[in-house]
Amino acid sequence: MSKGNRGRSGVPARGTAFAETMLGTVRLDGEDRTRRVRLDLAVRADRLPRPLGTTEARATGRIRVAGWADDPGAEGELDISPVARRRIHYRLAFSAGGRRLTLDGWKSVTALRPVASMTVLPYTLLEDGRPIGTGTLRFPLGTGLLPFLASFRFPRPEDPGAFLAPRWRGEPGRTEVWYTTLTDPDSGSGLWLHHELTAPADGSRPYAHGWAAVFPKDGPVRHARFGPAEWTPGTSGFHAAGVTAAPGRLTGTAEDGALRWDLTERPTDEPLFTFPRWSWRRPLLPAAQMLPAARAAYDGTFTHDGTTLGLTAAPGASARIYGHGNARRWAWLHADLGDGDVLEIVAAVSTRPGLRRLEPLVFLRLRRSGRTWPRRPERPAVGWAGAGRFRAGLALPTWTVTGRSGPRRIRVEVTQPPDRTLALDYTDPDGRHATCRNSERADAHVLLERWWFGGWRTEAEWTLDGTAHAEVGTR
Repeated sequence: MSKGNRGRSGVPARGTAFAETMLGTVRLDGEDRTRRVRLDLAVRADRLPRPLGTTEARATGRIRVAGWADDPGAEGELDISPVARRRIHYRLAFSAGGRRLTLDGWKSVTALRPVASMTVLPYTLLEDGRPIGTGTLRFPLGTGLLPFLASFRFPRPEDPGAFLAPRWRGEPGRTEVWYTTLTDPDSGSGLWLHHELTAPADGSRPYAHGWAAVFPKDGPVRHARFGPAEWTPGTSGFHAAGVTAAPGRLTGTAEDGALRWDLTERPTDEPLFTFPRWSWRRPLLPAAQMLPAARAAYDGTFTHDGTTLGLTAAPGASARIYGHGNARRWAWLHADLGDGDVLEIVAAVSTRPGLRRLEPLVFLRLRRSGRTWPRRPERPAVGWAGAGRFRAGLALPTWTVTGRSGPRRIRVEVTQPPDRTLALDYTDPDGRHATCRNSERADAHVLLERWWFGGWRTEAEWTLDGTAHAEVGTR
C-alpha cells in the first residue's frame, strides 16, 4: 500500500465505496430456458483505487433470479485489477431455496474492446465447488452510468469504538448519553439501555445514572433505574454503578439484580451522523446526536424478573448524545428497514430564546444501499435559504415527518401504542424536568417517492410492525 494513502498512524487515510447494478440471465443445469437476473451491490475497499495494481474490496447486496432466488444478504469479494491482471474478479455467496451458492466470474479487460470488456461479466454458479449453471451480467450504461459515478465516495476509515469515549471535559451544565436499542427477533421484545452523565449547571459534583427497560411482545413494559453514582472518568465509554457501555460490550444490573444484562455488540455498518459531523466534533449546537455504527448485532442475555432472553444477532444500534440538556420538545426514531437499510430521525425544538418559538427542526438520515440521503444532514433542518425545510408533527400516539430533497420526497408515520410506551422523567443540568415517552415496539410506515417524468412514483416503501424504536419528549 502506498504511503500516500496512509495517515500518520499507518492507517489508510481514505477508503473507496461505490454502488453497482448489473442485469442479465442465467441458465441452470437441467433447464431448457434462461432466467433473468438482477444484482445490486455496495462495494467497499479500505484504500483508494490502485490504477496499476490490485484493489481488494468487500461486496454486499442483493441477487434476484426470476422464480428461483431472492437473497438480500449476498456477500463476497472483488479483486479490481484492470491493468495489472486485466480483469475485475467477482466472487459472491448467496442462498437459493436453502442451498448455499457462489457466483464466480470476471470481466476480462482489453484495450481492443474497452466498453464491452468493462461492462460484461460472464460467470459460473457453483455449489460446493461444482458448477450448476452459467450466465452473463451486463452493466446498463444508459441507465446505470450516472448513478454509478455519483455513488463513489472516499470515506475516512473510522473506528466505531472511538466514538464511545467520553466527551465531557469538566464543564458545568452538560449532559452526555450512551444508549442502545434493539429487538429480539425470536420473542419480539424490544430492549432499551440508557446510560447518562449529568454535570449540574451550579457546578456541583457530576453523577452517573440510567435505566434498563424491556418491552415484551405479550405483557407490560418493565424498567428499572441504576445510580445515581459517582462519575469516574475513563477513556472507553460509560463505567459507573456496576454498569458498563464499552466498545463491543454492554453489562450491568438494576433494581438489585431484578434486571440484568450481558451483551456483546458487533457493528455491521459505518458511523451515521444524524446532525452535521462538525457539530459532534465542535459542540456549538445545544446538543448533537450520532450513531457510532448505523446498525449493529447483539448477542448475549437479558434477564428480567426471572425471565431470560437469549439474544442471537439481534438487530439494533447504539447512539451518543452530548449537549446542554433536553430539548423543549422532541421526537426520535431508529428504524431498521431490512436489507441493510436504516432510518434515523431527530426532530426537536430548542429551549434557547429565539429558537424555542420555531417549528421543530428535523434531522433525517436514510441509509439505503450503502448511500445516505439527504446527502447533507443540514438539508432537512434548514432547507435552502430557509425554504423547503422538512416538517414534523409531534403528537401521540402518532407523529409524522415529511419533506423533500432533490427529486425525492419522504413521509414517515410513527405510532406508539399506549400499552407499548413507557413514560420516564428526565432532569436537565439546570434542574428542570422533561418527560420522555418511549416505545421500543413502535410501528412505522415509511414512503419514499421520486419525481419521474411529471409525477411522483413510489421508489421504496417499508412497514414496521412493532420493530421501530421511537420516543416523544415534552415539558
